[in-house]
Amino acid sequence: MKILFLEDDPIIAESVLEFLSESYEVRHCFSSQEALACAEDEAFSLYIFDINVPGISGIELLQSLRSFNDATPAIFITAYQELSYLTKGFDAGANDFIRKPFEVEELAVRIENIRRQFSMDAEIKIGESIYFNRMTHQIGTQTQKVSISLKESQILFYLVSHKNRVVSTEELLQNLWEYDEMPGHDTIRTYIKNLRQIVGKEHIVNIRAAGYRFE
Repeated sequence: MKILFLEDDPIIAESVLEFLSESYEVRHCFSSQEALACAEDEAFSLYIFDINVPGISGIELLQSLRSFNDATPAIFITAYQELSYLTKGFDAGANDFIRKPFEVEELAVRIENIRRQFSMDAEIKIGESIYFNRMTHQIGTQTQKVSISLKESQILFYLVSHKNRVVSTEELLQNLWEYDEMPGHDTIRTYIKNLRQIVGKEHIVNIRAAGYRFE
């Protein structure tokens, strides 16, 4: 589990970073600009953002990330007590809050709750540096995290579950669609094309006149 941690208070940052690093991979940033650059360059499983930081606020940072369809779960840290900040945070796309001062053990409990809520243990390694979460329908690489559609997620999981075996279009249709809802073969080709662009053509191989094989 890889966490992007935004906190400008060096004392809080040091204690939280020391604690979280025992169990997770953590990238720490002091400013929202630095955090935004990290989120653009790397894929993370969780964001932990302080609200009151240099540059744009943690809330504005999350709003910006959400505007680019970044669905990474987020926990806000705040010293504010006003309900308005709670409302703004959830409206921006936050999944949880923790108020200062707090014990690091409480933060750990909230992180584990997010892990269960988003079924992060359902993450599957499908390549050297590619991870697929079939519950959140996201594919993560070294440089990005991409959300895919439910059907694309189902197709990818089926192919991965039958690794190194040729799966025909008919097999996908029969196993993933109800009879009266089956789309045409062109729809399957479109789904496969989208998936190959994300995970790489070397992983989803097109076997002419036979189907597809995940390698």
